[in-house]
Amino acid sequence: MSKSLNKVPLTDKDRRKQISIRGLPLLENVASVKKTFNRHLHFTVVKDRNVATNRDYYLSTAHTVRDHLVGRWIRTQQHYYDSDPKRVYYLSLEYYMGRSLSNMMVNLGIESELDEALYELGLSIEELEEFEEDAGLGNGGLGRLAACFLDSMATLGIAGYGYGLRYEFGIFQQTIKDGFQCEEPDDWLRYGNPWEVPRPEYQIPVNLYGRVIEQNGKPKWVDTKVIMAMPYDTPVPGFNNNVVNTLRLWSAKAAQKFNFQFFNDGDYLNAVSEQSLAENVTRVLYPNDNYRQGKELRLKQEYFLVAATLSDIIRRYKHSKFGVSSTTRDDFGTFPDKVAIQLNDTHPALTIAELMRLLVDIEGLSWDVAWDITKRACAYTNHTLMPEAVERWSVGLLEHVLPRHLQIIFEINLRHLEEVAARYPNDAARRRDLSIVEEGDDKRINMAYLAIVGSHAVNGVAKIHSELLKTTLFKSFYELTPEKFQNKTNGITPRRWLVLSNPNLSDVIAERIGEDWITKLGELSRLRDFINDEEFVREVQQVKQENKHRLAEWLFKTQNQKINPMSLYDMQVKRIHEYKRQLLNVLHVITLYNRIKENPDEKYVPRTVMIGGKAAPGYHMAKKIIKLVNSVGKVVNNDPIIGDRLKVVYLENYRVTMAEQIIPAADLSEQISLAGMEASGTSNMKFMLNGALTICTLDGANVEMAEEVGNKNIFIFGMTVEEVEKRKQEGYNARHFYEKNPELKQALDQIQDGYFSPENPELFHDVVNSLLGNHGDHYMLLADYDSYIESQDKVTELFKDPITWTKKCILNIAASGKFSSDRTIAEYARDIWGVTPNLKALPHPHEGRPGTKNEGEVPIITHGSSASLQELGKK
Repeated sequence: MSKSLNKVPLTDKDRRKQISIRGLPLLENVASVKKTFNRHLHFTVVKDRNVATNRDYYLSTAHTVRDHLVGRWIRTQQHYYDSDPKRVYYLSLEYYMGRSLSNMMVNLGIESELDEALYELGLSIEELEEFEEDAGLGNGGLGRLAACFLDSMATLGIAGYGYGLRYEFGIFQQTIKDGFQCEEPDDWLRYGNPWEVPRPEYQIPVNLYGRVIEQNGKPKWVDTKVIMAMPYDTPVPGFNNNVVNTLRLWSAKAAQKFNFQFFNDGDYLNAVSEQSLAENVTRVLYPNDNYRQGKELRLKQEYFLVAATLSDIIRRYKHSKFGVSSTTRDDFGTFPDKVAIQLNDTHPALTIAELMRLLVDIEGLSWDVAWDITKRACAYTNHTLMPEAVERWSVGLLEHVLPRHLQIIFEINLRHLEEVAARYPNDAARRRDLSIVEEGDDKRINMAYLAIVGSHAVNGVAKIHSELLKTTLFKSFYELTPEKFQNKTNGITPRRWLVLSNPNLSDVIAERIGEDWITKLGELSRLRDFINDEEFVREVQQVKQENKHRLAEWLFKTQNQKINPMSLYDMQVKRIHEYKRQLLNVLHVITLYNRIKENPDEKYVPRTVMIGGKAAPGYHMAKKIIKLVNSVGKVVNNDPIIGDRLKVVYLENYRVTMAEQIIPAADLSEQISLAGMEASGTSNMKFMLNGALTICTLDGANVEMAEEVGNKNIFIFGMTVEEVEKRKQEGYNARHFYEKNPELKQALDQIQDGYFSPENPELFHDVVNSLLGNHGDHYMLLADYDSYIESQDKVTELFKDPITWTKKCILNIAASGKFSSDRTIAEYARDIWGVTPNLKALPHPHEGRPGTKNEGEVPIITHGSSASLQELGKK
């Protein structure tokens, strides 16, 4: 009898043990990278070298990198289910991720092997990266902050999950035609997305519209329309620690995609109308809400995110044991001990009402118990000081789209006002100030107030911002519950914004102080010891100049813009908005232009002013400012008297990938909002980290930057918050400043008279009128003009001394340690979420899991599917 017949038969469980992470090949060296790349080109992309394009090579490269992180991704989720830590859920309507390939390579530590492997295959990683689309699921600092926070949560070993929407067209592609912004669809998914993993098994039905009836003495939401929320997961690797967290984005799908009867009857449009209407919910970021339809779609977007996410959170809470698909925990008493929900601005504020609905209506908890759980689980971050920017939904619209939630909000407000009345008896004004429901002809729900009442913590994002929240926007709430309010100054991830975007500067720094600063950014303070090291100063200066030459070449190649790389690169890149005061920057440009024209024989420090950013499609004045920038640039750039001494560049379609090119080359960073308007800002931190000097008002995080680097190493101008408020109270008169300053008057008169728009002299009348008309100049540009010009003149003088300038740049880099998002997230973890970072790296995927008998093997899922695939989706 043969030996095989004497073997004991294997059980199904034993056979499945062969399905293991440890059986997967590793990217151990250049040869294994080439082998994996070759496999993906042929088996995933299904091309050979005779027909493959660079885009195919990019996709093969991306899948090769993804192979390297998938084992870590699965292992991370195994670890979370084994250890059952408190999980952090970050809800944001925006995630401005940018490109992922290089960021993944840096955090996984495989950039050198991959670069060498591609070189040996006759390919260039720099060329292949250009075929990755920016994941433009954000419009500025809010979305980019969320992306940095995910990176830091993974790097700190926090069990963090990002939740957002998978917009089909993201923000929009900005094109400049005849100087005007035009919006085109950002079809970022047209070639697919190699980083995402669809999870159809975790689709969630989301209810909208309908009505509320009473059944057995309890409210019941019926006759709803259902949209399916389809999750797509994207890995978020930490830096060099084998942790890979998850960003889960929801895509809207129709519950019934195709009506066969309509199609058979020849009604082809109605046959797919349900699908089209459903998918509109995640079609674009921020639909124009100047119309009721846009407002309704925006509300549906926000609720869609909240409803799908909370259902997913509760599912994961209940299925807390690794490898088991059935419910293992149904007692919600420990929910706040295992779940922390962070609301990124007011967009996800409906979380408060939806969590109450789920706990009371679906799970059967009493109101008081559910309210205690909700408040202990939720926390709210505010990102604006402008009252008009706080979301307010009309009661009529909410009643139409979310009737049950309106009832819940009314009940929350009723109980809240009872507490207020007990605290402040006979104070009707106080109750009115603290009411979530704003009375009037058109009753509205203040979503910020709902978030405050339903959260245990409320934070601003810079010291001055947090203080202003307590003394202005949320003064009454601070007086009611001062213990809720705290500050968490924003930060940025140094992995993307220095290691990745400025590798040469990173190398120069590492040669002096090692590489610990990559995860402990405060280590950069040691650079102060090298401020008088001539070689170090020269190397930093050389890196900056190389970056400037590289940017000049890139701009000429991509935008046909020719600039002088020896000029002062003066940059303002951010969302276009009146409060950010790009118009003040333009007034300075016109002033410089007029000075050169009047004294052409003088010596001038050459300056290239670069302005970039997108305006909301429905924001008329912001779009007109873009046109003005381009019109001024057209005149300045084509004036032979001016030559290379002054250039104006509008950076078309500004996005994360462009920022990575621009920021390392900047000499001067413009952070010039009116004091008291900007919550924090993060571009200021990116420029500082990359060795640019800053011209700024004492607004947002600029205040703390000045504290860190010292006033001698930053150019501060303009009124303080207190001075702004005093001038408002005294009655601000913009014309006073216009009349008394000849240079300012000349610049505004030129705009008014059509000097920069001879084909249409009246084109910018509304811009000038916004400054000089009745109650004009809301953001006080003219009051700050003198101080701004004086500060810009100081910039010019200092730039004439390149050694002193570079030393100040080094001091700025050395002072930027506070502004790491790692520090910000550690503070959230300690003060709000109640979690402890795990700074110890997880075991390698081919090593054993701590505490398991069969090291490296994946437990069996009870419903029989592959554990590797299922557990990755069950995160």
